[in-house]
Amino acid sequence: MKADPTNPETNPYEMACRQLERSAELIGLDSELVDYLKVPDRVLTVKVPVRMDDGRIRVFVGYRSQHCGVRGPYKGGIRYHPNVTMEEVIALSMWMTWKCALVDIPFGGGKGGVRVNPKELSNSELERLTRRFTTAIMPIISENRDIPAPDIYTDSQTMAWMMDTYSVYKGYTVPGIVTGKPVELGGSLGRESATGRGVAIITRESAKAIGSTIKDASIAIQGYGNVGYWAAKTLSEMGARIVAVSDSRGGVINWDGLDVDALARYKRETGSVVDFPGSEPISNENLLKLKVDVLIPAAIGGVIHGDNMKKIRARMIVEAANGPITPEAEEHLNRKCELVVPDILANSGGVIVSYFEWVQDLERYFWDLDRVNRELERVLVKAFRDMIVTRQEFGRILWRDAAMVIALRRVIESLRLRGLWP
Repeated sequence: MKADPTNPETNPYEMACRQLERSAELIGLDSELVDYLKVPDRVLTVKVPVRMDDGRIRVFVGYRSQHCGVRGPYKGGIRYHPNVTMEEVIALSMWMTWKCALVDIPFGGGKGGVRVNPKELSNSELERLTRRFTTAIMPIISENRDIPAPDIYTDSQTMAWMMDTYSVYKGYTVPGIVTGKPVELGGSLGRESATGRGVAIITRESAKAIGSTIKDASIAIQGYGNVGYWAAKTLSEMGARIVAVSDSRGGVINWDGLDVDALARYKRETGSVVDFPGSEPISNENLLKLKVDVLIPAAIGGVIHGDNMKKIRARMIVEAANGPITPEAEEHLNRKCELVVPDILANSGGVIVSYFEWVQDLERYFWDLDRVNRELERVLVKAFRDMIVTRQEFGRILWRDAAMVIALRRVIESLRLRGLWP
């Protein structure tokens, strides 16, 4: 379902505000504090003119939203997508605030994006776009103020360009200005796999929480990009069966289990998972309806909504994408499924390892992969257990509400301690 800015069920900012209001009501939060948290600290809109390879100049629009910085520097990705809007960026920055507070890392929420179809640009055009956008948002970013990271259709190369642009202006190398960089430029080992690995760890803990096991569990993943692949790979190593995956062109299914590495190689060669040998075709919509132990929506927002929620048959859902379930659908699935893990916990592995990368850059002392993965697991398992305890405190509330209550309490306590000045 495509996001409709007039529909509160699919408008990301309206979704974020509704989630905030619901969790605030649970803890009796004053309405004036709710209003305070609905509004970002600042949002910057920038013009991004780019000289194309043929000599023409095209003008793109970019955004950077900084939601709430009471717990530390703003943190959040930069996405390149033709449907980027200011409301979407604000909502994503709000979700980042809750995500960072939930896993208890000292960041506030930020998010950015450029309204562009990166598939239509050459590599040199993408570089010029990135450098121009970085220059435009430079007044509000720094390694102690706002630290961007990769998101949809951006990657480690994008972050390398951003770091270099910022560093050239400063006159010295500033590796901590972004995370998700190449390891050779101060990036962290394990960052590329962090979000997907985190999804797998949370899926394993979720299975334990309902008295089950991840071994031989059937798992369907909508979205086989970086997050989907690493979730599939890690879960497969844990003993799960990845029975179906999909990308924007379609999906494949094999109830005996798919070879996730062979599938990744096939996608790199052909551009899609469609027609992978030894599998049967399945549409993105039908993948969501499979009767599996775990459904992992890892693509885009709003894919599970009022029109298809009653056809979802998974025992558990783990939100790897941002906002893949609309509020109406989430309330229905909370009654129907044994566990629905919200995105602010399920996909937080990326920002956790981004925090580790930032710390390593500031100290100029770098960790080995075992330490990164060990620390990632420690933070995620604690956050998951905190969510379980909080839900027990309130009864059968939405799992998202339990996670949000933890995050809200931490943000509000920081606000209380700091006070309002001037």
